[in-house]
Amino acid sequence: MKPTQLNSTEYAPFYANYIAQVSDEYSLVEELEISLHRFIKFVQDIPMDKFDYRYAEGKWTIKDIIQHLIDAERIFAYRALRFARNDSTDLPGFEENDYVDEANANSRSIMDLLTEMSSVRHATLVLFKTFNEAQLLRIGTANNNKMSVRALGFVIIGHQNHHQRVFEERYLK
Repeated sequence: MKPTQLNSTEYAPFYANYIAQVSDEYSLVEELEISLHRFIKFVQDIPMDKFDYRYAEGKWTIKDIIQHLIDAERIFAYRALRFARNDSTDLPGFEENDYVDEANANSRSIMDLLTEMSSVRHATLVLFKTFNEAQLLRIGTANNNKMSVRALGFVIIGHQNHHQRVFEERYLK
C-alpha cells in the first residue's frame, strides 16, 4: 500500500501535508523502516553544536523535535492499535507543547534520543506488520477527526519527513 492509495476521507485535512511528504516508491511497512535509517543518518551528520540551537525565541531545539517525533509516533501507533482492534472509543488529542515542556530532551544525549527513536520505530514496524488489509482500512476518531489505521502509518512517516525538512531549512543553514 502506498500513500496515493489513501482516500482523503481517511484523515483530517491538516494531515494532508504530512501524507504528501511520503514517497510512493515503497510500501507503508518498507517506508517505515527505510525512513528511520534515513533520518538517523541525517541526524548523525548534524554538527554537535546545532542540537541545542533554537532559530528563534520560543522555538524547539533539534533535541526537542526528536523527542516530539518519538512522543507523536507513540501516540499515533497507539491510535492505530485501538482502531485496528475495532475499538470505537473516541480518543482525545494531545498538546504537543506540553509534552515537549515535560520531556527534558535537552538534558539527554543525541545518541540516547536516537536509540529511543529507533526502539519506538521498531515497535511501530512490528505492530503494523500484524495488521491485515481489513484492519488497515479501519477508521476511528481521534481529536474529533476520523482517521484510518493506514493513514496513521503514513502520517508517522510524513511527520518525520516534515521535521527533517524543517531542520534543513531553519536549523542548518
